[in-house]
Amino acid sequence: MKEQGKKNFALIGAAGYIAVRHMKAVKDLGHNITAVLDKFDSVGIIDSYFPQASFFLEPERFDRHLYKLYKEGKESIDYVSICSPNYLHDAHIRLALRNHSHAICEKPLVLNPWNLDALQEVEKETNKNIYTILQLRLHPAIIELKKQVENNEDKIYDVDLSYITSRGKWYGISWKGDESKSGGVATNIGIHFFDMLMYIFGDVKKNIVHIRENSKIAGYLELEKARVRWFLSIDENDLPLHCKDNQQRTFRSITVEDKEIEFSNGFTDLHTQSYDQILKGNGYGIRDAYPSVQLVHDIRNIKPIGLKDDYHPLIQLK
Repeated sequence: MKEQGKKNFALIGAAGYIAVRHMKAVKDLGHNITAVLDKFDSVGIIDSYFPQASFFLEPERFDRHLYKLYKEGKESIDYVSICSPNYLHDAHIRLALRNHSHAICEKPLVLNPWNLDALQEVEKETNKNIYTILQLRLHPAIIELKKQVENNEDKIYDVDLSYITSRGKWYGISWKGDESKSGGVATNIGIHFFDMLMYIFGDVKKNIVHIRENSKIAGYLELEKARVRWFLSIDENDLPLHCKDNQQRTFRSITVEDKEIEFSNGFTDLHTQSYDQILKGNGYGIRDAYPSVQLVHDIRNIKPIGLKDDYHPLIQLK
């Protein structure tokens, strides 16, 4: 029998790096993960958080386990946290709701906007909710910037977004290197930045892609209150010289009106804050996820125009 006020969670996908943040969030808030699914068995990290959790390699047995818990009632799963590969999110969300649990899913919620329409129907049918993690919206620097923009109603800002996170040869062999499974670089590493930009500066008015390759993509967005040049890459050759000199493998920069927005710190507890809001009934759902899912879908289907117009300066490093 679960303790009063304590929620039971199940976790799909424990081997990836992001799963640790979900496990920590559940533990920090005093709740429990009782069942875990992953096709890989190198998941010893579970011992640091919930060593008594039942572990499954096959989704069929995991599905059966959740159903049995629901029927017995005593240890039923309140929430299923989903940290699986992007292309499986839709199926795993449905698995959660079908077993009478709410779903908490990492970004991107799904790969295509029409999948969100279908999931809204599943929410209605099951009377369960689908939440996503949009943790950048909770970052203090982003909250402050949003206030600043809201207080300057008529101003249109010039913004540069640069994110280079070096990845080795394994990336291209994994599901992340398969656009049909990950959505490509813009979706896999960029969607939370695009969500953050639209959250602050408003809806998309113009969308241009300058270059699109397997390892990098760059373009230009006109939002209601910003002109945004953006560049995303997993190629270490795109790193600025000072990063290479210091052996840094990641470069992240957002400038607004040539002023750097410092948000390198403050990430530690954003997942915990996200879970706290979800448990209080204030989490982000399908409607919140829709604009960024639509945008990255459009980005991977737009024909690149090449180095024309107002393109990101880091493209010249090629």
